[in-house]
Amino acid sequence: MSQQNRRDFLKKATVATAAAAAATTIGAPAVHARKTYTWKMVTTWPPHFPVLGEGADKLAEWVEKMSDGRLKIQVYGGGELVPPLQAFDAVSQGMVEMGHGASYYWAGKSPATQFFAAVPFGMNAQQMNAWLYSGGGQELWDEVYAPFNLKPMPAGNTGVQMGGWFNREINTIKDFKGLKMRIPGLGGKVLAKAGGTAVLSAGGEIYTNLERGVIDATEWVGPYHDYLMGFYKVAKYYYYPGWHEPGTVLETFVNKKAWESLPKDLQEIVTTAAARSNIWMLSEFEAKNNTYLQKLIKEHGVQLKQFPDDVVKTLRKYAAEVIEEIAGKDKQAKKVYESFRKFQDNVRAWAKISENAFAKITS
Repeated sequence: MSQQNRRDFLKKATVATAAAAAATTIGAPAVHARKTYTWKMVTTWPPHFPVLGEGADKLAEWVEKMSDGRLKIQVYGGGELVPPLQAFDAVSQGMVEMGHGASYYWAGKSPATQFFAAVPFGMNAQQMNAWLYSGGGQELWDEVYAPFNLKPMPAGNTGVQMGGWFNREINTIKDFKGLKMRIPGLGGKVLAKAGGTAVLSAGGEIYTNLERGVIDATEWVGPYHDYLMGFYKVAKYYYYPGWHEPGTVLETFVNKKAWESLPKDLQEIVTTAAARSNIWMLSEFEAKNNTYLQKLIKEHGVQLKQFPDDVVKTLRKYAAEVIEEIAGKDKQAKKVYESFRKFQDNVRAWAKISENAFAKITS
């Protein structure tokens, strides 16, 4: 190779190397100058509330880890940024990006919201998940929340709840007359039909209200969480089953504009973290409920009582009336309930020869 050719070769090689380096540099900003997001989440629970508030904390933690810090969510308990039952409005209006709670708290916004949390004598946690994830429930939920600029998704479940804490025995349906009970959603409307008064209050207010006699009874979750709340100190009787909430879905909801601003991969990360929180929360309750039920009975002398069969039968009748009345007055609620009922009928037919039959041979 001549000296001139050698110089030409080296010149071309230098140009090629520089071009390759430039191409590499062009790709680099995706790693070194990536866009990050910082969000706020408000909840209906007191700060770091066991299981429920922890579920919100963990959701935020998992999102940050899976996104490698691209999306950070600061969680605020009820009252830290906005009052607990104003979380829906705060996210809807864009004051913050996310919320965490239960959809029956927003019945005043739309009666249809209640069906995505719990329906008296409705579906359990496994069946609610099946409806939401695989039976069209999520699409209806999106439709109900869309006018409020919100994207909802399941982010927890309590499983079958207890019937509640009472300072009077329930022997007949007449014992509900005049009873002031903290109970949200459709269950509260059933109580009203039985002659009681439903009171809606945030979790952090229940103990004090029960202690001071503002309410005569309260439902909450189940033995594990009820033990942590200390209800055994201010109520005498612990009733079951939780006819009003057989598998209560907890939710997270995102401001629609904020949601649409996220790239697709971050949307998937939020959805995945919510689903993980859904499983984690149910697992916590299932793993610990019986242990704490025994502590309540053996260590604190709690009187465990079952609602009489005729009381449950009457409550079920009232529940059917309540749901039909709501569906008859609101087209969207009717549409959601028709989907709910159709799915429930189908899944229960299967449960009779699967879950229910298995429970009978192992009980």
